[in-house]
Amino acid sequence: MTLHPTVEKVTGRIIERSRPSRSAYLDLIDRQREAGVHRPTLSCGNLAHGFAASGDDKAAIRGGKTMNIGVVTAYNDMLSAHQPYGRYPEQIKIFAREKGATAQIAGGVPAMCDGVTQGQDSMELSLFSRDVIAMSTAIALSHGMFEGALLLGICDKIVPGLLIGALRFGHLPTILVPAGPMPSGLANKEKIRVRQLFAEGKIGKQELLDAESASYHGAGTCTFFGTANSNQMMMEMMGLHVPGSSFVNPGNKLRQELTRAAVHRVTEIGWGVGEDSATDYRPLGHCIDEKAIVNAVVGLLATGGSTNHVLHLPAIARAAGIILDWDDMDELSKAVPLIAAIYPNGAGDVNYFAAAGGMPFVIRELVDAGLAHGDIKTVYGASLRDGAQEPYIAQDRLAFKAAPATSLDESILKPVSDPFKPDGGLRLLKGNLGRATMKTSAVDQSRWTIEAPALVFDDQNDVMAAFKAGELERDVVVVVRFQGPAANGMPELHKLSSPLGVLQDRGFKVAFVTDGRMSGASGKIPSAIHVSPEAYKGGPLGKLRDGDLIRVCAQEGVLEILADELEWESRSAAPPPPRPLGTGRELFAMLRHHCDEAEMGGSAMLSEAGL
Repeated sequence: MTLHPTVEKVTGRIIERSRPSRSAYLDLIDRQREAGVHRPTLSCGNLAHGFAASGDDKAAIRGGKTMNIGVVTAYNDMLSAHQPYGRYPEQIKIFAREKGATAQIAGGVPAMCDGVTQGQDSMELSLFSRDVIAMSTAIALSHGMFEGALLLGICDKIVPGLLIGALRFGHLPTILVPAGPMPSGLANKEKIRVRQLFAEGKIGKQELLDAESASYHGAGTCTFFGTANSNQMMMEMMGLHVPGSSFVNPGNKLRQELTRAAVHRVTEIGWGVGEDSATDYRPLGHCIDEKAIVNAVVGLLATGGSTNHVLHLPAIARAAGIILDWDDMDELSKAVPLIAAIYPNGAGDVNYFAAAGGMPFVIRELVDAGLAHGDIKTVYGASLRDGAQEPYIAQDRLAFKAAPATSLDESILKPVSDPFKPDGGLRLLKGNLGRATMKTSAVDQSRWTIEAPALVFDDQNDVMAAFKAGELERDVVVVVRFQGPAANGMPELHKLSSPLGVLQDRGFKVAFVTDGRMSGASGKIPSAIHVSPEAYKGGPLGKLRDGDLIRVCAQEGVLEILADELEWESRSAAPPPPRPLGTGRELFAMLRHHCDEAEMGGSAMLSEAGL
């Protein structure tokens, strides 16, 4: 199939723009393989420390004639998505031995839950936890004991952090191992209805907790299509998972066999040790190239995925020497149709999506339509098209079959030839208030353009207080500034979704503008988010005042104040609010001080590394 001209154009532009940095990156990982730290270069003392507690695997690791797999895990049993990983280490060691290999738990990384911290002070640690995870991954792999790696992580900042860290060891063959979503619980629309009733004071906390507990009710990833499940989708679009493994529920035979397949496969794509020469070497740094990054963007757009990846994808790309910007994503969005309607863009959750055909269907549709690069180096086959397979158990063994020829539920999943919408629902907004992104896939088109007076806040809690006092009962553009990476770590402001939704349902024209983030489940309110440059670094939001007339227009890609140009230019900015201490926020001051703008990924680590 001929590649779509926009996909071809944007990919070519990224390749050309990235040529110097990508070349430097590939040189780095080539040197790491040939002259970096690995088992043959370790001293006897180094090596003895590395296998001292390896029990039955000690002789094999010491002998150095078989692959040793480093496992980096984000296990904890507070996160429902990561709780299933508790049993994986012992399973992985057994599966490795089946292939004559060994495995060691190289290290653990923190895994905070945005669902728990949403609206709390600790949400200010969330984005920078990605940098901490990346550094933790680098520490885990730095011991030089490994010829391959498995990454165990699912949720919001965890997969991007694992990838960024592992890409600095891009000479290692690496596979990501998911654990799957929890079974469906309370319908998402009902959950939102209950939240809005609570915001209006019509029900109490106990009724709200009952609804939330019915939604988030067991082990596995939350089932809405937020950042966590968007992560899994993107890993399949980049060919870094065993095909079709993203959305298989935990705790069943198929889930276990997919983990076994990942372990077996990583032993087959290494460079080999001892007498075992490389025959199918597939290092992570070569798998994640410009085409793979474009595929991830295309998948995000085609499925209506999380706005958080407007931050994460540029950061992941930079770690591989690739420069991706918001103009690239905006241009791709105009060419890629929306073919999935998963909550919050539709009624069904990821379990319904998987039952309708899921990622195998999506991959086949996008590759065959020329919207995704089929010729990337995946961890499993000759092309991405080989990933359009659905796993199942046949005679107690893992087997694969072709993706269904047609969607099994067209309310959830449709072909490229008959999409839900002709574009990917991600818009770049530009104007005298800066650059921002808006997710339009869940916003009614009648609300894509809002002109209304601003009410300006420096804290989300002040917005909640104003809502409860009835001060927002009007056409309004709610602006929450000083929420960028340098100001306070760029927290998600998801708890504002319910009160703003109530205002919209009451018939008011409502929009939201912030240099912070909205949830990966951004919904029906037109929201200009990630505004750059941020107010704390002198961005224009700092000059806004209550009553300023703001225009937010996804149709034209505009974010601006409608004011006299000379008066606007002459204004001075409001001072940033003082930074409160507590909840560990003071420990992240160095990251806030060194971080770059949202469009570059909001990372301190990558900026300081010169990437």
